[in-house]
Amino acid sequence: MSSLFDRREILWLSSLGAILSMVPKALAASNGIRLVMVHGRAQQGLDPVALKAAWLDALALGAKSVGRSLPESLEVTFPFYADILDKFVRDFDIPLTENVRAKGGQIEDEFLVFQAQIAESVRLRAGVTDQQIDTEYGANPKPKGPLNWEWVQAILRALDKHGGGMGQTALQTITRDVFLYTTRAGVRDEIDRVVGAALTEQPTVVVGHSLGSIVAYNVLRSDRRSLRIPLYLTVGSPLGIRAVRDQLRPLRYPQPIERWYNAYDPRDVIALYPLDQANFPVSPAIENYSLVKNHTDNRHGVVGYLDDPEVAKRLLDALTS
Repeated sequence: MSSLFDRREILWLSSLGAILSMVPKALAASNGIRLVMVHGRAQQGLDPVALKAAWLDALALGAKSVGRSLPESLEVTFPFYADILDKFVRDFDIPLTENVRAKGGQIEDEFLVFQAQIAESVRLRAGVTDQQIDTEYGANPKPKGPLNWEWVQAILRALDKHGGGMGQTALQTITRDVFLYTTRAGVRDEIDRVVGAALTEQPTVVVGHSLGSIVAYNVLRSDRRSLRIPLYLTVGSPLGIRAVRDQLRPLRYPQPIERWYNAYDPRDVIALYPLDQANFPVSPAIENYSLVKNHTDNRHGVVGYLDDPEVAKRLLDALTS
């Protein structure tokens, strides 16, 4: 009888041990680090599932180049706000500078000044000269200035020709979308709700590209939950442009972020300015990486950032720490 009891007890204890051995794995799976990827502009009408896959494919290439791979059980969220932004673009109906004459309407002075400030910042950093702009402006008798749409258009044309690959229309549309997000509370609130809903109090690595880096920054600094962000990775970010950062004052380092790593290609005219103390003064300082060689046509595409070996390594280190 005693031996039977001993055998049953042993079997029970063995089963209990097997169950308990599974608990840490289950807890590890439920408390694992998540990945949230926040896209930029010009994604309207596209399939968010396909976009997410393209981001992950690029990241997988970067990981492979350093002999690593993405965690198999990684939870990835891709908050998609592009169609909402596109609706606001159509609702506000702000014409691009190149279409002002054809449209025949009254351009909003606030937007034109904002666009002129960004164009001026970008052209200075890109090395576009006054002479190159004057060539584009020609013998126009109108005074030069931010409220003269023809002068702003001349700067944009000069950037198109001499600024490193970002076309004039792309520059204008990026500027318009950033303007709407940073200056119109209704636009900002709607987009922030989409991105904010993707975040939980579970540890989460956040990647923000282009306009998405602005959106994610604003959400992370405003969210009152106990978020835990081991890494905030910004790529192709325009946060260092004065006209953009002025709309986000007072600047502050989001409390949930443990490390902020900013990667940019110096040839990317949207991300020419590093997020350093001169261009984005926050404490602690943001780590900047300027050796990306973005292979996309305009040097700004997200794929050309995520497949960079060092960018992929930093992201993987945060996901597996």
